[in-house]
Amino acid sequence: MDDTERDVPRDPQDLERLLVARQHAGDVDGMAALYEPGAIVDPGEGPLLVGLPAIRTHFEAVVASGRRFALGEQRPAVVVADVALTSTRFPDGSVSAEVARRQADGTWRWVIDRFAVT
Repeated sequence: MDDTERDVPRDPQDLERLLVARQHAGDVDGMAALYEPGAIVDPGEGPLLVGLPAIRTHFEAVVASGRRFALGEQRPAVVVADVALTSTRFPDGSVSAEVARRQADGTWRWVIDRFAVT
């Protein structure tokens, strides 16, 4: 599936929902497409993931493992101009924190993603 066939994040709060939906569909490329090329992800286990190749490799392993992401309770995004802070509380009590940036086409992509803030 290419980007023209995917639902796109027109609001920073679309990102989490789309990540979970794409993960459940096994769409690793679609998951990685929610991040900027130079994005940094802190998965909480192991080193930081820097750049799309590392992020994609991580998501490929997650999908292959059969682990399923859960939707959580999204907190209202804090948006200033073209930057947004997003956050979700998950059923297990953990909380994520992400920084997204509006792209030139009006869509949003994550720049920083910390899976769990302790």
